[in-house]
Amino acid sequence: MTTIRRPAQPPPHSVLGASPHAAESAEAYRAAGGYAGHATGPDELLHHLAASGLRGRGGAGFPVAVKLRSVRDRGGRPVVVANGEEGEPGSVKDRWLLRARPHLVLDGLARAAAVTGAVRGYVYLSDPEAGARVRRALAERAPGLPVEVVETAHTYVAGEESAVVRRIDGGPALPTAKPPRPFERGVGGAPTLVSNVETLARIALTAARPDLRERIADSTLVTLSGGPAAPVLTEVPFGTPLRTLASLLGAPEATGALMGGLFGGLVDSAAVDRLPLEPGTLAAAGTALGCGAIRFLSPGTCPVTAAADAAGHLAAESARQCGVCVSGTRAVGDALYALAAGTAGPDTADSLQRWSQGLPGRGACGLLDAAAGVAGSLLRAFPQLVRSHLAAPCPVCAATAPADGRRRLTVSVPAVAPSATAPSTAAPSTAAPSTAAPSATAVPKAAALPTPLPALKGTP
Repeated sequence: MTTIRRPAQPPPHSVLGASPHAAESAEAYRAAGGYAGHATGPDELLHHLAASGLRGRGGAGFPVAVKLRSVRDRGGRPVVVANGEEGEPGSVKDRWLLRARPHLVLDGLARAAAVTGAVRGYVYLSDPEAGARVRRALAERAPGLPVEVVETAHTYVAGEESAVVRRIDGGPALPTAKPPRPFERGVGGAPTLVSNVETLARIALTAARPDLRERIADSTLVTLSGGPAAPVLTEVPFGTPLRTLASLLGAPEATGALMGGLFGGLVDSAAVDRLPLEPGTLAAAGTALGCGAIRFLSPGTCPVTAAADAAGHLAAESARQCGVCVSGTRAVGDALYALAAGTAGPDTADSLQRWSQGLPGRGACGLLDAAAGVAGSLLRAFPQLVRSHLAAPCPVCAATAPADGRRRLTVSVPAVAPSATAPSTAAPSTAAPSTAAPSATAVPKAAALPTPLPALKGTP
């Protein structure tokens, strides 16, 4: 079961909040300063978001103020969408947010609607429990504009912004060719803001506490997993060393990490020692923060097996719309599985190198790029290990043969008890069948952060 780590006294800018294992009611959210009327108007909020430098938390890290302005300046009757469909198997933050703090997300959605001039909103997700919590929250307190919950089947590509628009418009949750992008023409042909739910949560926090805007922008939710320790969901400031996060998970001797879900690729032990959790620094080092999911490699895990699991998962999740994606992800996955099994041919490393350079950018979404990135990062971070796998079978890989990468990569959502004051009924949504597994009902206690973390930049 995934645990939640938070400070014993959570600060007012915390997305985790005071009671992360219980759903927050409208009454509790208002008592904590939420839904604070028009204390911060739309133009003022946009100024604070631009000044803070807040970036999206969905993976791409695009500046939030720029995205809001792009939708607003298109005119017409815009639409806002809270995107809670997290396709990365190692991430749980978005589903947890919708289960535990739906009012924070809905407040952020309403704030985004006020900035952009949107006339209707959607909450898009694949987790039935999260959908039920959001509908209860809407029944407790309407956010000031019509909001509809749209459920979809969970897939890796279902959360891509053009797939979100396509599903809301009644089609399959599959990416479309771009342009146009949703901010140009989205749901029903209207300019559309598709924003990750953590991003919306931080917009709401900024509206309530503009004096803390830098702290709100410079901290992030991360999902930490890997090795024998239970996965951890926590909130940390940018600049936290990766090695500190490994220790927080209970894996201080991690020999590497799979970064950004599956999109950031592999890094070695030296990078875990050297790199901070800071998007620009990670990008300069050839990796990425992405959705904030980090899978640390324990001494008993071979990076080749980790790469094979990641590529195999991506190959299985291909939308089957682009021929180059179907063949490319399968080729990368097969080559890495052969390398792990000790059956790879002498030209396998050369093939992986060629695919890592030639495949990115050739699909309709980022899935093919992620598969190519996993292959390239393995070659860069662990070149001697790749050569040794070509010379002889690896005993570590043999002991942990990559048979089901999907199962191994999946992280459970922390249990969240329902709000005691939540209504028992809610309006139906336009729901597609969901493949999400039911969550456990046990509610573990939230643990306090045991390690001092660095101060946020610009704070005393």
